[in-house]
Amino acid sequence: MLQSRAFIQTKKEAPKDEQSVNAKLLLRGGYIEKLASGVYTFLPLGFLVLKRIERVIREEMDAVGGVELLMPALQPKELWEETGRWASMDVLYKIKDAQGREFALGATHEEVITGIVRNRTVSYKDLPFYLYQMQTKFRDELRAKSGILRGREFIMKDLYSFHATEEDRKAYYEKVKEAYLKIFKRCGVSVLVAEASGGSFSKEISHEFQVRTPGGEDIIIVCSRCDWAKNSEIAGKRAGEQCPSCGNALGEERSIEVGNIFTLGTKFSSVMKAFFTDKDGTEKPMIMGCYGMGLSRLMGAAAEVNYDERGIVWPREIAPYDLHLIPMQSKDAAMQKRIAQASEQLYQKLQERYTVLYDDRDASAGAKFADADLIGAPVRIVISEKTLAAESAEVKPRNGATAKIVKIKDIEKELCPVIQL
Repeated sequence: MLQSRAFIQTKKEAPKDEQSVNAKLLLRGGYIEKLASGVYTFLPLGFLVLKRIERVIREEMDAVGGVELLMPALQPKELWEETGRWASMDVLYKIKDAQGREFALGATHEEVITGIVRNRTVSYKDLPFYLYQMQTKFRDELRAKSGILRGREFIMKDLYSFHATEEDRKAYYEKVKEAYLKIFKRCGVSVLVAEASGGSFSKEISHEFQVRTPGGEDIIIVCSRCDWAKNSEIAGKRAGEQCPSCGNALGEERSIEVGNIFTLGTKFSSVMKAFFTDKDGTEKPMIMGCYGMGLSRLMGAAAEVNYDERGIVWPREIAPYDLHLIPMQSKDAAMQKRIAQASEQLYQKLQERYTVLYDDRDASAGAKFADADLIGAPVRIVISEKTLAAESAEVKPRNGATAKIVKIKDIEKELCPVIQL
């Protein structure tokens, strides 16, 4: 992509009303634009990151048997009344159409997915099955803040599983837990799996996937020696007390929740009559599980923990571009022509294997480097009068590793271990 045509505009300073790290970095880098409190536009760079996160999630959800669909965001009041949540769920955006019919903008999709499944004839032979989507959610958050970590409109992956037995549900729950860990690792964030209450869904323990960061909204009680971790609201322990698992002194940390998994049991299937026919011919409510992950929240969390004083340092798998190719300006017209030709040839070659942002702008070296740091692609390649004299380019990883002067003909060989493609 030519940078002059990519609709990218960085900012020297973040807006003064933004306090969170992710909001400051993403706004300065030209990734998002604020429309209202808790409502953001994902500009072309931000949309590319979202699509790459989506790809990672889709691959791992498909690997555990998930089948993708897309459910409506506009949901009739009557569906929510079946479960009693029209009156009890206080974050619903409620609207009326021209005929006076009432709807909710989807804050979650348990009612919709259960309604879909109950309209089908299901026997024990059809179970289990797993359905997921990536969809925009709407929640009337009173404390919409922290950039894209907590919004009124946000993008979420929600997976729902349907089982004939509790044993089967438990086994799949563990399988999804492992899939989540793979997703977060690929997206460059380290998570703690913290126990939490099942909330209104279940009496069983649920699990939250927490990214530790000083800017986090959640508080977790953790053990630095073993993997014991719980949300502070249900921990029953305080910092300084002994870990119930290993006896080490517990600590308290702030974190960002980027995913959670719940047991739904028959809470929705019983009320909404989503039944299956068992081996003995009797009808039974399907046993359900729910597995949520915020795409936009994960993007914000990745920015929150992967940055330096100059801007974002994107993990490779979710960076908007693999490479940022930057030709320098020369006062000598003939040399300038050579730099442009060499850069264009390299650009065409690299595009066969990588995604490349090519800075074709007539801008100073300082401006180009500053923008490259804010954008945060994993590798920067610079062609200048100095490097071209040796038929070379400067290759520098964004993570702070030392720059190398590499022969242009050998650049792909040099990139392979860095980009890992």
